[in-house]
Amino acid sequence: MPWKYSDKVLKLFMAAVKGEAGTHMGELEDADGFGEHGSIVCGDTLRFTFRVERHPTDPTRDIITQARYLTFGCTSAIAASEALCTLLEEQHKTPLEALQVTNQDLIDFLDGLPEQKIHCSVMGAEALQKAVADWAVKRGVDLTKWLPDTTPADKDEDEGRVVCNCFSVTEPYLRRKIKELGLHSIAEITNALKAGGGCTVCHHAPGGLQDLLDETWGVMPNKDFEETPASAAAHAEAELSPFRLGQQIEALITELIRPQLRGEGNNIELVDIKEHKVYCRMTGSCSQREETARAVKLRVEHQIKEHVDDRLQVIVV
Repeated sequence: MPWKYSDKVLKLFMAAVKGEAGTHMGELEDADGFGEHGSIVCGDTLRFTFRVERHPTDPTRDIITQARYLTFGCTSAIAASEALCTLLEEQHKTPLEALQVTNQDLIDFLDGLPEQKIHCSVMGAEALQKAVADWAVKRGVDLTKWLPDTTPADKDEDEGRVVCNCFSVTEPYLRRKIKELGLHSIAEITNALKAGGGCTVCHHAPGGLQDLLDETWGVMPNKDFEETPASAAAHAEAELSPFRLGQQIEALITELIRPQLRGEGNNIELVDIKEHKVYCRMTGSCSQREETARAVKLRVEHQIKEHVDDRLQVIVV
């Protein structure tokens, strides 16, 4: 089902993609702070840069004057990034103060986000933390001295055991974010971090998402597979007829997905739709390497979920 965005989210998104004055999509050359978060493979990645007005004697009093982002992401990712840049610039924050901007601050600025899109605000905050860490190195600021409880993630998180293979999310990162964001269920982890949103094998595997939740908060009754009457009714109301569903998917492939893939030397053909499974045939360079094929498949699925129905799953045949 299509996402229900606030008017502010849609306004920020449309202004950014049109490149209107006052928007922030882009990248600053010779930036004072540079950070990236996410992966092109999972369909969401964000690069964040900022420039400061340097204080003559005290680098901790530098003021962020410009902030920019580049993202391969959805409506929410672009709107949340615009919100982040606007907050930093308009409130004349120092890089140290920027670390205090929370995911909830961005959500409030946007007049709300769908629960399944909370990860977009997390992505911007993570990229900002890495950009501040980059600024701190350049300016000789010891972040542990000034903000011991909010220092950016340790680089060892990237080297930890991978819990969610679909989105390459590691155990150290999951443990930190579960506590930081107060995540108490697998559904909340998926909404905030995308982990567990693919094949679902990591949900209840040994050392998987449920084990990490139990170790953090104690053993809780598992409610991830229960659908409430309200959510069941909402899904039933939003259900499209098979004919209409096929029309929407075919239109999306023709107007958006296929042109993007052809620019990369690939192509896609819709083969069949059965219940919530969309069977497609991929051709071109992506068929030569398993890793590339998987990345393309996840990107296509991401776009179909975003524009048509979040329950749909792409099966490559």
